[in-house]
Amino acid sequence: MDAWGGLSEADEREFARLDAAFAAGAPLSGEHDAVFGMWAQVRLCEAPADERRQAVLGQAIESVPEWPGSAVAGLWRLALGTADASDPRLYRLPLAATAALPYPERRRVLERDHVWLRRYRGRMWDLIGDEVLALLAEPEAGDPAEAARNVLWDDDPFTTRLLGAFAARLGRPEVLPLLRHWATARDSRPGLRWMWDARELLTAQAVEVIPGVLRELAAHRETAVRHPYGGTETVFLREPTATALRGVVWTCELIDRPWVTPLLGDVAVTTGTGIGGSGANARSELLANAAIGVLARRGGLDVVAQLARVQAKVRKKTILAAVDRTLNEVAERAGLSPEQLLDRTVPTFGLGPDGTRTEQGLCLSLDGRVTYEGRKTIPKTVNRELLAELRATAKELRKAVPAERFRVERALATERIWRWRDVCEHFLDHPVTGSIARDLIWEILQGPAGLPVRSEGGWELTDPAGRRIQPFPDTPVLLWHPIAHTVQEVRGWRDHLIANDLRQPFKQAFREVYLLTPAEERTRDHSRRFARHLLRYGQAKALLTERGWRDLSLGHWGWLYGSGQATATKELPGGLTAHWDFHLDEHSFDRDAGGTASICVSGDLRFTAEERTVPLAEVPPLTFSEVMRDADLAVGVTSTGLDPDGHGAYWESYGFGELSESAEMRRDALARLLPRLSIAARCTLAGRFLHVKGDLRTYKIHLGSGNILMEPNDAYLCIVPSGDGDQVFLPFEEDGGMLSIILSKAFLLAADTAITDPSITRQLR
Repeated sequence: MDAWGGLSEADEREFARLDAAFAAGAPLSGEHDAVFGMWAQVRLCEAPADERRQAVLGQAIESVPEWPGSAVAGLWRLALGTADASDPRLYRLPLAATAALPYPERRRVLERDHVWLRRYRGRMWDLIGDEVLALLAEPEAGDPAEAARNVLWDDDPFTTRLLGAFAARLGRPEVLPLLRHWATARDSRPGLRWMWDARELLTAQAVEVIPGVLRELAAHRETAVRHPYGGTETVFLREPTATALRGVVWTCELIDRPWVTPLLGDVAVTTGTGIGGSGANARSELLANAAIGVLARRGGLDVVAQLARVQAKVRKKTILAAVDRTLNEVAERAGLSPEQLLDRTVPTFGLGPDGTRTEQGLCLSLDGRVTYEGRKTIPKTVNRELLAELRATAKELRKAVPAERFRVERALATERIWRWRDVCEHFLDHPVTGSIARDLIWEILQGPAGLPVRSEGGWELTDPAGRRIQPFPDTPVLLWHPIAHTVQEVRGWRDHLIANDLRQPFKQAFREVYLLTPAEERTRDHSRRFARHLLRYGQAKALLTERGWRDLSLGHWGWLYGSGQATATKELPGGLTAHWDFHLDEHSFDRDAGGTASICVSGDLRFTAEERTVPLAEVPPLTFSEVMRDADLAVGVTSTGLDPDGHGAYWESYGFGELSESAEMRRDALARLLPRLSIAARCTLAGRFLHVKGDLRTYKIHLGSGNILMEPNDAYLCIVPSGDGDQVFLPFEEDGGMLSIILSKAFLLAADTAITDPSITRQLR
């Protein structure tokens, strides 16, 4: 018998003899060799419910021969390959034969098949999984690392790495019982009995190893692994590993240490975001919900900052709903609204009013840098404990600042109103949030607006003319938005920012405004303003997901199942929902790999409320403008019309066509910036282009795409931007960076005789 790759001639004769005896009803007792066992397994697989075949298999089990591991593996393949592989009777002989093997051979036989069985035959695993795991359990030999491996099987790259780093510590007698308990965390929430047992098993040694395990998890990313039976798949964590890690997370509820809350926040962000760190799905919703659940049960104001980080990064609806519930519960206990709660719980990280923390010559700054007496190089003589603490704080700070910027910009887009005293206390005086809020324009409700300035009596607002306003503590204020103001007011603020080199953390004074167009008034309930654009799908999906859009999923793998079209949605204030349609570009099919779409086509955009389509004229102007801004940004950053080597009708129309609102805003900013530039005498704005006069040619840079035409014959010039424009002051951090790209190209072309790159000089000459 060839393992079970086939039968020898002698085996075939024995199979024929046994078949004849079985058909004749003759007794088969005494036939207990390996061929008889294999024959019994083969015939049972043909008819598992046949009682005579079950009885014959029972005879084979009574005296299992000493088969080689390859033959036992053949028994497993026979069982797993049966049409109804979920019948537990199929596994009686494979289990018995495996049990007769020495342990090393047992593991070699089961290492592949038990993973496959657990992953793809869940119902069968529920019936025989405990028996399989018992066979795989290493005989206790006093080796802690091997004891840990009996609980955590290295089914995925994370577990392999985790065991490599922590197996010896996890398998210690003081930790091993708790490790085994963690592997039983199969429910969605920890029961009272589970937590009681965890409390009884929790030791000082276990408390010391838990943060290391969770830091490994927070730093882990998905990996492409080879499937046991060929092919590859992207894996974050296998289910058994995730189950044990959920137990680790639950146990944190019992630990009162400073690292617990921020580390649970790290775990929630990592596991709650999608593959690659974006998308509307989660790497492990099981673990994200576990971390959020523990944060909720811990309570207290210190959990709010971590939940705010999750809100800023995660896009999975169910996870965000859990975060909202937790924030509402914490806020209710504190007598605040969720927004007020977030205002009051942003950590200061020990920073002073100037945004720095200095101790023993070491300085932590708001940008997350740690220096020593102004130098990057830190001598070995400094306090290493303090240095480690500052570096850990810097890591947290680098996460908090973008989350705060996101939160404040969201308040601008939703017209949130505060009392002036709260703005002063929780925004302007805060070392982190203040770095954002102090560069923004604040407006008294139905009154004047200004930039914050500190005075002896507190904070005041100063307008572009230098007039100061001192709001009363109870005065309602909001963030200024250009949509509610005249052209003259908007122009005044833009000129003021440029003249005084004031940079805002996001576009406010230079924010694009989108009003209903005549075409939208005619279509009435939908907009086609940003339809028919060819977008790089992966990039567009990531960008929209980052801005709160969900449900955009396209691919060539299932045209019949709707993957050829999708609708991205975004929930808005006032019960509104925005819907933006997309479909696949049929011409990009040949360029796609593995069924994943490379190019998608944008479609109509509309709004609904309570499943009713809302006419565009009834959508609040600011809500409409902000949604259209998202769409313009997606097109402006991900359009194939931006490709340097593009071609075709769409590339021509987008790359050199009419300007969108964001491009018009770019034009407005350039008009103010050009007089300040060293190349001002060589530059002119005309229509859709920035004209740059070089010594060799005159160039036209399109203000929407950054594409370049050369006069006099409008020949296309392909240049990859060098980044020189970053040296120029810009009044805002522009999404996509197109203004910086245009300026870098302008500086390069204004000195075209100094260009040495042969790929460019060939085109110029």
